[in-house]
Amino acid sequence: MTSRKPDEPLARNSRLRLVRPRALATARRAVTNRRTRPAPRPPEGTPPRAELARQARHVLADAVRIARWAAVERGPEAALRAGVEATPAQERAAAALDLTPGQVRAGWDRARLAGLVELHGDTARPGWRLHAWDRDDSAVLRGWVALFDAWSLVHPAPEGVAPSAVAEVVEAVPQVLSLLQLSQGPVLVPVLLDLLGQRVEELREERCEVPVADQTPGPASVTPDPAPEASSGTDGLPALLDWALEGLAAVGALTLDPGADARHATLTPLGNWAVWVKLEQICVAAQSPAGNIEQSAEDMLRGCARLTPGPARAEYRAWLAARTLSSAVAELLAVARGEDALLRGLAFEALRVVGAPAEAEVRATVAEPSLRPYALLWLAEYEGADPDDAQEVLTREEATWLWVDTAAAVADHGESELLVRHLESAVQGTVPALLDEVRAVGHPRTVQVLVALAAAHPDPALSKAVRRAAFQVHTGGA
Repeated sequence: MTSRKPDEPLARNSRLRLVRPRALATARRAVTNRRTRPAPRPPEGTPPRAELARQARHVLADAVRIARWAAVERGPEAALRAGVEATPAQERAAAALDLTPGQVRAGWDRARLAGLVELHGDTARPGWRLHAWDRDDSAVLRGWVALFDAWSLVHPAPEGVAPSAVAEVVEAVPQVLSLLQLSQGPVLVPVLLDLLGQRVEELREERCEVPVADQTPGPASVTPDPAPEASSGTDGLPALLDWALEGLAAVGALTLDPGADARHATLTPLGNWAVWVKLEQICVAAQSPAGNIEQSAEDMLRGCARLTPGPARAEYRAWLAARTLSSAVAELLAVARGEDALLRGLAFEALRVVGAPAEAEVRATVAEPSLRPYALLWLAEYEGADPDDAQEVLTREEATWLWVDTAAAVADHGESELLVRHLESAVQGTVPALLDEVRAVGHPRTVQVLVALAAAHPDPALSKAVRRAAFQVHTGGA
């Protein structure tokens, strides 16, 4: 073993070289890739993911064709998006794809809802799922699930029905789907109607916290006549149930058969799998020690900190589903502005689950130095960049700032071995170059990060150099 000569430059010492630079995406994952929990298995009889993806591709075949045609045409997107009857763009698409204009409009809506195309202001661009459609089964299934979640937008609700009644049925449909999933076979529509009526009544009772009689006390109060809607409030449910079943059938989640005695509905393999996935998401969130669904954004993110990315995303979705998106995005960004670097990174991971509805708010944070690197990476991935390549949008200074911020998260919440491994993810080729740029970037946690790294690293020469840099930053030296 040889020692460094006194006149040898610091950067030439092989022990002070960074062995192999890693993508910043690896650094971001360093904190969340910890303990794993066994992945739950789908119900027995569920087709393999490849077969489910094949079925999803079949359901969305026309939407994919229209999205690809629009991507090649580079211009009809705006006209298609507008949904104007008999536009030249729709006629060209219909002629090119051998579809009717109505099929083009419906396919375009499906493409938008499934994330095959993304709207950016007045323009539409191919979504990342469209680019990955032929090679990534997970992207296909996520796109279909997005369409499944938007079933009520695919099939117009019956005319003359109050919006509140439509909203009640949409809220009650998961109970109907759960019954279909548990039955593992066809269920008569009258049975589903009875369950739907019970669930709607429960929802109404939950909302009526104060009796009407208690709101008008006093001797002059008049007992109101029985409200006609008490008996007629469920009169429109058969039509609304038909609408719901037809909408779910339109996205490939179930089939409707006339039957000998009465119509019956059966979940397709895709629908059965999707309902199971939703139930698993709820169970995962309900079983979390912190009760994440009911917690604030900060407590929810802390509860997800030791989950691997897949289960964490499931909890993010469950938490988001219980809130309006605007309030959820605002709450996540408020946490990201805090002092905890781990929660900052996790907040943007949760915002990735939100997707398009968070774009405007995330774009506005680019002007905030502490959030700028995270926002730029979020926007790059949102616009189709591969996560491992997205860091190319960052300047050297922004990449260094993010390295320090991630190191602070590891130092606060991780183990010393993680912090040592994080050193290899720096974009600089040597430790001296890294230390020079870390000192210049001005991150508020620079001193604490360098001290923690010096204490954790087993190499005495490197540890000494890092400790000296921490002292210089602390005293304001060069």
